Amino acid sequence: MAYFNISDDVQLYYEEQGEGQPVIFIHGVWMSSRFFHKQMPYFGEKYHAFALDLRGHGRSSHVPYGHTIDTYAQDLHTFIKEKGLKDVTLVGWSMGAMVIWYYFKQFGAENIKATVVVDQSPSDFRWEDWPYGFADFEELCGIMSQMQTDRAGFVSEFIPAMFKNPPSEEDFKWMFEEVTLLPECIAGAIIFDEAVQDYRPVLDKVTVPTLLCFERDEKIIPTAAGEYLRDNMSDARLIIFEDSGHCLFIEEADRFNQEVDQFIQSLD
Repeated sequence: MAYFNISDDVQLYYEEQGEGQPVIFIHGVWMSSRFFHKQMPYFGEKYHAFALDLRGHGRSSHVPYGHTIDTYAQDLHTFIKEKGLKDVTLVGWSMGAMVIWYYFKQFGAENIKATVVVDQSPSDFRWEDWPYGFADFEELCGIMSQMQTDRAGFVSEFIPAMFKNPPSEEDFKWMFEEVTLLPECIAGAIIFDEAVQDYRPVLDKVTVPTLLCFERDEKIIPTAAGEYLRDNMSDARLIIFEDSGHCLFIEEADRFNQEVDQFIQSLD
């Protein structure tokens, strides 16, 4: 565990294991690097594995500014560049995939070898021509209001919704603690910025091979969103995890680790 200085007042917390080809795990909105606890030991055996806490999340600096997907992508670029990492595989879960797409929008494929998208739609907003978002404007306003008035209640319902089978009491406890590390103002700011993005016009900028890992449970993200990505990205393969919800890398950790490992190895 360590900290990386983005600026004088912004530090990113990260976990690091192993040596060799770099693989960076990027968590979803309100989450943290701890959610990848079943990936780091596995990938640390074969790769130079990193798991970041994005700005404002987990144990990174809770500064009150910069909570946009754009800024998170800039932070990721700074981390990769200053660490001197080359041929990186980026693994983005949920909002983490959006960070990857914005990275490509800003910087192209600079230093990136491949990407893995874990259960994320190109837009979380339910536009007139996009039925696969999780919220329309009224629902988004409701979420942001609850973030300010009853975050504990919202998070207590949201965590089980991320799983096909409810997490154990022990797992629920640490997940709740991780999610609520963010101040409410940060939680509200980033969920709004995430929800109103539309990355469909950006997908053609992802010029490296991509593995798409999607849930069958569809409580959070419809499988059709993964099919759309497969059909609209230049080099993408879709895998469906039949026994998982949104946290498929936890519920089917062994299969997820093996599939991602095989994908990376196939690129050599």
